[in-house]
Amino acid sequence: MGRTAAAAAGSEILKSHPQLAFQAGPIGYQITTSNGGNLYRVTEGSHTNSASLTWSFGDGHVGQSYLFERGGTLYESRVSYFGALNGLDFTPGRRLTDPKDFEQAMARPVTGSEVVRCFACHSTASTIDNKFNSSRMIPGITCEACHGPGRDHVIEQQVAQFQGNSGQHSETIFDPGKLAPLDAVDFCGSCHGTYWDVKLQGLVGMANIRAQPYRLEKSRCWGTKGDVRLTCVACHNPHRPPVRDLSAYDKICLNCHLPALTAKPTADHPGPACKVATKDCTSCHMPRYEDSTMHYTFTDHYIRVVASPSIYPD
Repeated sequence: MGRTAAAAAGSEILKSHPQLAFQAGPIGYQITTSNGGNLYRVTEGSHTNSASLTWSFGDGHVGQSYLFERGGTLYESRVSYFGALNGLDFTPGRRLTDPKDFEQAMARPVTGSEVVRCFACHSTASTIDNKFNSSRMIPGITCEACHGPGRDHVIEQQVAQFQGNSGQHSETIFDPGKLAPLDAVDFCGSCHGTYWDVKLQGLVGMANIRAQPYRLEKSRCWGTKGDVRLTCVACHNPHRPPVRDLSAYDKICLNCHLPALTAKPTADHPGPACKVATKDCTSCHMPRYEDSTMHYTFTDHYIRVVASPSIYPD
């Protein structure tokens, strides 16, 4: 999460790909990197428009999108980099088959509440008085994005260390790990998609699946009030990269489910044993679906017995 945003000049993707190009009918898109600068250029016949990229969003594992500034307004480039392609394609949801003019073909303005939310989920301390402000912004998700301002905490710990009381419990820093299950999942969902984000925006299809906290709360094993054994951080350590080995999650499933058909349910383990397999639980009960616009396969966090992998409920 620490690499979810960066100044475009610091983008490792662009540094390692000094020439990127994409053609959509008569319109050509290019991103050229040289001498520490990134030039975004759009051409159609003899017409050319260009801008210096300002920000990059995403670390490139899935993809990376770009913003540039013009006249005090931020614009989202019409194309993005995708790791699976090792190149450019239309930014997800921004494909245009018949742009009304050259400006629309090049980019889309990002203003108001949208720019506030974009940077709130991709950076730290980007909002002042409910407005986007880059003067003190820290690119990427740093400690304070989740734990709150840390000055008082640092002072407290320095004093404690001086007094020989280091390691004591602190009340001057926020600990999301102590939240109740519903609040904990909503906390992660503030960027990854809560129940109300999905319902109020009417998200369907892959946009619905990518709202992992919402999908998790749809699961039967989530219950009505949630279970601390099934929150986001029960499976994912926010301080480390995601674990890709499916078998590593089996022990999480077995915190609730019985390990064998002969075992008897208990209060702590009410979940029945699987009748099909004893390992790689998520490979069946959390199927993966490809998002063609993002050129990536996402895990559906709606835990269930999957009758037909080709059909998923919103």
